[in-house]
Amino acid sequence: MRFGLEGRSVLVMAGSQGIGLATARGFHALGARVCIAARGAAALDAAVSAMPGATAIQGDVTDRGDIARIIETAGPVDVLVNNAGGPRAGRFEDVADEEWTAAVELTLMSAIRATRAVLPHMRAQRWGRIVNISSYGVKQPVPDLTLSNSIRMAVLGWAKTLADQVGPDNVTVNTICPGWTRTARVTSLLDNQARDSGVAADELARGLVAQIPLRRLGEPEEIANLAVFLGSEAASYITGTAIQVDGGIVKGYA
Repeated sequence: MRFGLEGRSVLVMAGSQGIGLATARGFHALGARVCIAARGAAALDAAVSAMPGATAIQGDVTDRGDIARIIETAGPVDVLVNNAGGPRAGRFEDVADEEWTAAVELTLMSAIRATRAVLPHMRAQRWGRIVNISSYGVKQPVPDLTLSNSIRMAVLGWAKTLADQVGPDNVTVNTICPGWTRTARVTSLLDNQARDSGVAADELARGLVAQIPLRRLGEPEEIANLAVFLGSEAASYITGTAIQVDGGIVKGYA
């Protein structure tokens, strides 16, 4: 299989830990020129120290000025991985207006702004890859993740629409829908649920795993494998898709 990533410029947003970091490492291993962006300087330094030649840019994906600076500093981007931490869990009646606005900025507008900035280069060279990291919640709502379930559906609609518009320029747009994966985000969700329910986080985790046909959490690298494939030449005829990597937890066919 020919990935064709040698020398390609890859920008991974929120790439200093978890799925973002695993994705950056996957591209780096195949010879891409990797740049990662994230808020924490220490985590960024640690991440690039293990990837010789990779670069890091500190910035906040919810800040439009930071996104513009990140893209300008990274230079022409051939592959963009839109990634960001998810909004907080909460039932509908517990979510305030300002939290809806913040979730839109974090989950939807961060991807839109970064993509808008990199598309001119991709279209001009008639080659580009947009890969969005989302959640299996777009296929099957996750209990009490009101903000995530709602706003990520907007990302999916935008990505599908964009794929149609940029396809003639040989730019593909795809979305990955991870299931429960061993990340700091999942640990935080379980800890918060344990606090609210009075049930130990370990017990909650066991109950969660029992719902997954493969009977385990995913690893960040397992999500990254698909991200790298979709960002490569090997996926040249795949666009407009939303693919779950979830251990089988989604019960529907689509």
